Order: sequence, then structure tokens, then C-alpha cells
Amino acid sequence: MAAMKPRTGDGPLEVVKEGRGIVMRVPLEGGGRLVVELSADEASALGEELKKVVV
Repeated sequence: MAAMKPRTGDGPLEVVKEGRGIVMRVPLEGGGRLVVELSADEASALGEELKKVVV
């Protein structure tokens, strides 16, 4: 059984290239992280959609 470690923070938003995919780690309110793996095309589409709502 693994030792339990206290959660000291979930860190910043991270986006890294891993293998053929792009991995995005988004900290969530209340703790934890959302981890999403995207292709390059999906990441581009996400970027375009975000640009539409961020002014």
C-alpha cells in the first residue's frame, strides 16, 4: 500500500508534448487536476475556440 502524501497544491496549468500527443493538466477548484490528452489538430481547434471567448 502506498503512503498517503498530503496535498500541498496542484500546481499550475501545464501543457507538454508526450510521444505523439499533447497532455494538458488543469488544476481544479477543490483540489485535483483534469488531465486531457489531445492530438495536434485537437489542440489547435481548442486554441481557436478559446480565442473566440477570451477578449
